[in-house]
Amino acid sequence: MANLASLPNQLDAKKCVCRAIIETPKGCRNKFDFDPDSGLFMLGGLLPEGMMFPFDFGFIPSTLGEDGDPLDIMVLMDAPAHVGCLIEIRIIGVLMAEQTEDGKTESNDRLLGVAIHSYDHEDLENINDVSKTLLDQVEEFFVSYNKQRGKKFKITGTGGPKKAIKFLKSGIRAHKSAKKK
Repeated sequence: MANLASLPNQLDAKKCVCRAIIETPKGCRNKFDFDPDSGLFMLGGLLPEGMMFPFDFGFIPSTLGEDGDPLDIMVLMDAPAHVGCLIEIRIIGVLMAEQTEDGKTESNDRLLGVAIHSYDHEDLENINDVSKTLLDQVEEFFVSYNKQRGKKFKITGTGGPKKAIKFLKSGIRAHKSAKKK
């Protein structure tokens, strides 16, 4: 099986479109993580009763974040995808965040995107188009999710598509640089 983390992301920066791989579907309590060694998705944890992922969560292939993993993305879509699904998405913004574990703080930003094939979210072009209520709930999910895992998660700001694409391009460069080593 191909290493999904190294698939081409097919970024079109002008249209803010690329591909994402879903690890954990919307409405799921199980947190799945892609395991590049086996090429499979592994159960990485379980959310407490009553807590679930509000939208599909995954990563952008051929990127690398400060945490050593591909860049995370939450994908707004009408119905849940399945684990391992490759989805074409439109990048609408980024949630900038710091994550602290064992006294060590690092940047752990989260991209926000909309599935190209979405009716419910087709008009969203920018993170500012997302209702404040929904954005607050997504932010609170990440805070609660990390707290449950013994980590502190703090949103430090948001950015629109331009900032998100800049962040994404940096992740692409980091992935290319790591491959050369």
